[in-house]
Amino acid sequence: MNLVVVATPGDRRPVLFAAACRAARLPEPRLIAWTDVLRGGPLPLRPGDLVRIDSPGEDREADALLRGPGEPARVGGGARWYATFTAALRRLSEAASVAGARILGDIEDIAVMFDKRLSHARLLAAGVTVPAALPGIDGYRALRSRMEEAGERRVFVKPAHGSSASGVVALQTAPGRVRAVTSAFLAGDRLVNSLRVRSYETEEEVASLIGLLAPDGLHVERWLPKATLDGRVFDLRVVVVGGEPTHAVVRTSRTPMTNLHLGGARGDLGAVQRALGEDGWRRALDVCARAAATFPGSPMVGVDLLVGAGLKRFSVCEVNAFGDLLPGLTGLAGGPAEGLDTYAAQVGLLACAT
Repeated sequence: MNLVVVATPGDRRPVLFAAACRAARLPEPRLIAWTDVLRGGPLPLRPGDLVRIDSPGEDREADALLRGPGEPARVGGGARWYATFTAALRRLSEAASVAGARILGDIEDIAVMFDKRLSHARLLAAGVTVPAALPGIDGYRALRSRMEEAGERRVFVKPAHGSSASGVVALQTAPGRVRAVTSAFLAGDRLVNSLRVRSYETEEEVASLIGLLAPDGLHVERWLPKATLDGRVFDLRVVVVGGEPTHAVVRTSRTPMTNLHLGGARGDLGAVQRALGEDGWRRALDVCARAAATFPGSPMVGVDLLVGAGLKRFSVCEVNAFGDLLPGLTGLAGGPAEGLDTYAAQVGLLACAT
């Protein structure tokens, strides 16, 4: 078995995957840097190679190739990033075909997962519960108008091609009041990512914020009230490997954003399972499995599951192509990955499939 990983050198994902390969006594994967793929030159693929595509990661050079020169911490450029990324995926797939190699996964699935509008539509068409969307919004005036028409006072505004909550805005409105919560820092005529969640509470600031995000495309959806755990709202990241939910982490926060890098904290999975009960936990995992099944060419996805207030309803807000970076997390008790991390579970599936 000749394994190849397309990733960013130094990123933790390929390092952890390689460690899982060594533990399974498989050959060390060869690394192809994303920068080499993005530059468009010949790729060192060989007949029989199995190619795992991983995240481009937080690499300054790769970022410049994807969305143009500039400070990596800036918010924006998502439309260009997406066009460049999907073109690179197609080029990688063609190179693998010519070389007699095989891509582990479906590049079209990855492309859909990196467009929140397409992903939402696919899930909805498959009968997976998702928050209601307000489509076709191209700016702040249109956003407020559509919210008024739909009777929505609270929405999440997301860049269509963003990740890691970059540029995501939790917007609340009331007569004469507006409040936007985001990790984006409004610095004059530009937005910059920060690790601190902040609020904007004037019409002018919020209009500027949405106006700067809109050119790259927006996905807007209803803000569903989340369940709480010890006074903190929470949701779940569930990793699905080979169609089976194998790993789950509780993400808790005192802000609308539960992302761990924005001050969120891992919660007590056992407490959530007890609160949901056996039937509720089984239903939660079933929703995640059905969401993953809408991307049948993907051996692994990370599903972000909203648990509604009252612990009775579940909605899928994201499906992530590279949602397996959960260091130290082992598989669900009694499941096929018990005792294994997310990468060992994928290596086990790969070994069985070959």
